[in-house]
Amino acid sequence: MADERLIAALDVPTRADAEQLVTRLGDSVSCYKVGMELFYALGGDVVTWLKEQEKKVFLDLKLHDIPNTVGNGLCSLLHLAPAILNVHTAGGLRMMKAAAEALHRAAAEADISCPKLIGVTVLTSMDAEDWAGLGHTGTIADAVLRRAKLAQEAGLDGVVASPAETSEIRRVCGNDFLIVTPGIRPAGVAHDDQRRVMTPAGAIRAGASQIVVGRAIYAAEDPRAAAEAILKEMETV
Repeated sequence: MADERLIAALDVPTRADAEQLVTRLGDSVSCYKVGMELFYALGGDVVTWLKEQEKKVFLDLKLHDIPNTVGNGLCSLLHLAPAILNVHTAGGLRMMKAAAEALHRAAAEADISCPKLIGVTVLTSMDAEDWAGLGHTGTIADAVLRRAKLAQEAGLDGVVASPAETSEIRRVCGNDFLIVTPGIRPAGVAHDDQRRVMTPAGAIRAGASQIVVGRAIYAAEDPRAAAEAILKEMETV
């Protein structure tokens, strides 16, 4: 059985590309991230197809709007039965609280399992220069921890955070708090547009609940071999 700590990112432009990758990965991967690129192109059909393949889905749409709109948006995605949904913590405490309450209420009314709801803290593509350029005076690490604590206070199940901040979030928010970690690069793989990165084993060791791996798998000459190498590395932790 595949290790559910590994989430493969379906950051591809077409359904044919997605189906080809999932087929090539076979039973080595059981969880997939569907982001804006694929969801905006195909809508919920791609999530439905993945569910039919008995895969779990992290629907990574980073909802960020006024509280009522985000809550309603999440509820409109509930019928797709993703395992994980997310919002952006930059929307603030009231938005996150309204989102969590709306999602749990809608799931209870529909008598279905409620997806985990997590909050994006700070994108892993951002570095200190980017952060300062937005007018922030504190550090990224401080902001991530503050936003993680707000997410927990709001009733979210966890956060998305880079591996650089994972250990401190785990210390402050506890062992039951879900930490989904992108910015994963196995040794020898280019960082591309990611800035705050770590190896798969390093991220798990730091306290990540699940890691999201994109280019290192889908751009590999042999995606299944790449995924299995990551899984083998994770077994050492």
